[in-house]
Amino acid sequence: MTDKHSELLTRLKQKSAKIGVIGLGYVGLPLMLRYCEVGYNVIGFDVDQSKVESLRNSRSYIEHIRSENLARFVGRNLEATTDLSRVAEVDALILCVPTPLSKHREPDLSFVLRTMDSVLPYLHPGMVLSLESTTYPGTTDEELKPRIETRGFRVGEDIFLVFSPEREDPGNPNFSTQTIPKVCGGCTGKCLEAGIALYSEVVDRVVPVSSTRAAELTKLLENIHRSVNIGLVNEMKIVADKMGIDLHEVIRAAATKPFGFVPYYPGPGIGGHCIPIDPFYLTWKAREYGVHTRFIELAGEINSSMPDYVVSKVVDGLNERRKSVNGSNILVLGIAYKKNVDDSRESPSVIMMERLRDLGANVSYSDPHIPSFPAMRAHHFALSSVALSPEAIAGFDCVLLATDHDKFDYELIRSHAQLLVDCRGRFLEAASNIIRA
Repeated sequence: MTDKHSELLTRLKQKSAKIGVIGLGYVGLPLMLRYCEVGYNVIGFDVDQSKVESLRNSRSYIEHIRSENLARFVGRNLEATTDLSRVAEVDALILCVPTPLSKHREPDLSFVLRTMDSVLPYLHPGMVLSLESTTYPGTTDEELKPRIETRGFRVGEDIFLVFSPEREDPGNPNFSTQTIPKVCGGCTGKCLEAGIALYSEVVDRVVPVSSTRAAELTKLLENIHRSVNIGLVNEMKIVADKMGIDLHEVIRAAATKPFGFVPYYPGPGIGGHCIPIDPFYLTWKAREYGVHTRFIELAGEINSSMPDYVVSKVVDGLNERRKSVNGSNILVLGIAYKKNVDDSRESPSVIMMERLRDLGANVSYSDPHIPSFPAMRAHHFALSSVALSPEAIAGFDCVLLATDHDKFDYELIRSHAQLLVDCRGRFLEAASNIIRA
């Protein structure tokens, strides 16, 4: 081991190393808090001044992270700043910035590369740098490593570069940053050792792989697995509906098989920061190798079509009651992309709201986790969440259950909705006012 390498491993093990986390969203903020919990000094970086001010005042902007947890560390071993020059102070730097898609559904690495270019002047020998943002295989080797080397550093000797994909599952009470195993791949053997040292003090299990490319592909496989299976069950939903069969009943029955079957459930599409996006990172990179990922792309097409399928159910349900969708008052229940979270990124609920608005409907929403419609780059509604009461529910021509939060009073909804379109399988009993979508 080089002296720099040995000293870094010792500092990480003794918790005397200072940790830097760039990007303080759903991934970066809980990771930063976990490092604080075990005793590291941590600097959190974000370009959003409002986030930094919130953290400095011990105010959480993510629902499942309590402000009291922040208050334990702010002013003690947690700092937040927009000043990237302070990267020079840290021994470990973890990048948790977005990797969205472009308007042409191609990888957009601009956040990663701009961040990397901004911190380059402040990198120094003897530090470990980890990328956690989901991306295509080769990003760490082809994009980050050459940038570091332009500063005269030797990756694996001066700076230790790893890829360790985030696996956060917001709203899941059974798993946390500490308990979710952490995959890690390094550019060299020494890089991998530094990555293992970086994470082994804060997570229960680190899973080493042979390279950064293997780690990058691991993350894509995890999310493509879910996308493909959700696509399959969504297609099965359409077939079962044509046959007059309740697919949720079928899934419950199939799930009694103790081997060879994993239950997935249909819905109005897929959302969040991973599943709607990550498969396209692989399909784009695969074309470089002359491979057409037909299976993956087909699942994406099916999942992308589900909001329109659900909207057609709303239109049909209103028509059966001699009402036009144009001019109807429609309440969408849940605009988060999944139950019990306040995250609406890539939510199919929002797409359905736009489709219904384009058809002339007067659209409202109710979501106990999102009191006001959030600012989005591609979607705009000047709305606040509707409080549910018997009178409020009965006042809508149609209620569309899009995200089945546990906080909803389902008996209240069932009893007072004129027309209830359920695309989550929450209402199992047959009723004249319920349509399963």
